[in-house]
Amino acid sequence: MTALQDFQLARPRDVEAAVAACRAHEGSRFLAGGTDLIVNMRRGLGVTTLLIDLSGIEELTGISISTSGVRIGAGVTIAALADERCLQRYRALVEAARAVAAPGHRAMGTLGGNLCLDTRCIYYNQSEWWRHANGFCLKYGGEVCHVAPQGARCHAAFSGDLAPTLMVLGAHVEIAGPVGRRHIPLEKLYVEDGRAHLALAPGELIVAAHLPSPAPPSAYEKVRVRGAIDFPLAGVAVALTKANGAVDTLRVALTGTNSRPFLLEGTHAFAGQPIGDAALARLDKLVQKQVQSMRTTSTSAHYRRLAGAALAQRLAARLFAEQEIAS
Repeated sequence: MTALQDFQLARPRDVEAAVAACRAHEGSRFLAGGTDLIVNMRRGLGVTTLLIDLSGIEELTGISISTSGVRIGAGVTIAALADERCLQRYRALVEAARAVAAPGHRAMGTLGGNLCLDTRCIYYNQSEWWRHANGFCLKYGGEVCHVAPQGARCHAAFSGDLAPTLMVLGAHVEIAGPVGRRHIPLEKLYVEDGRAHLALAPGELIVAAHLPSPAPPSAYEKVRVRGAIDFPLAGVAVALTKANGAVDTLRVALTGTNSRPFLLEGTHAFAGQPIGDAALARLDKLVQKQVQSMRTTSTSAHYRRLAGAALAQRLAARLFAEQEIAS
């Protein structure tokens, strides 16, 4: 890595001032924990002349619990989300937070930063000289996606852990920008495009995530090259409720495989059925059909597809069995 290029640092005191600073300075970037952004900048990626530090904005911090649900500020650290005392009803979110990187990353990284994590690829997350020697890539500085040279789309993968858990828990995100504020379901934040995977307008930032109550039983697991630090090769969140010995609701979301985290389509068909061998076989096929993994990591795309399907089956079976025991 190289030394950071010179840049200015703005420290707004509220969300509106942060949005105004971004609007006034073309190409500026919002800075939360910086665990991904600063590393990329040192590789010559996403270089800017102005960073807008969000750490001093009180509105972005704190977790508020009410009868209607939970509001989590975008500046809440991942370490705080891993504290089960605050969010024990939202088990998948706690499990995902505990699985993020290393303790130092969790202490600095934030909810908003993890949701807006840049997409990753073995041809993109490299040093400047390495990328230059390979003619750069479609995501940054080049004209060809080295993963799929005949195509016209970047296939870099999204690898944030928190997004799929919030999706299965039914979260909405609050977004602030130059034209005001808006709320959208979290799954609407993402687009299947490795170069532009966030559906945020220029100058917009995430203010908070809102989770409804009651929370369904949920869980999260991922596979990675090493048992710690690494991004997920495939990560799966599942939320399942049961009624009369059968599935009532089932939601499955994946990360690490596609250019966006996504909710699995077609899970409504499991309602009214038990989770047995036949249902798990259908779930396996459903996941493998919708995963669009490419060779963006050191492991094969086929392995990540199979791993995602296996995790989905395991978590669905576990949640179903746990509620069987509880009843």
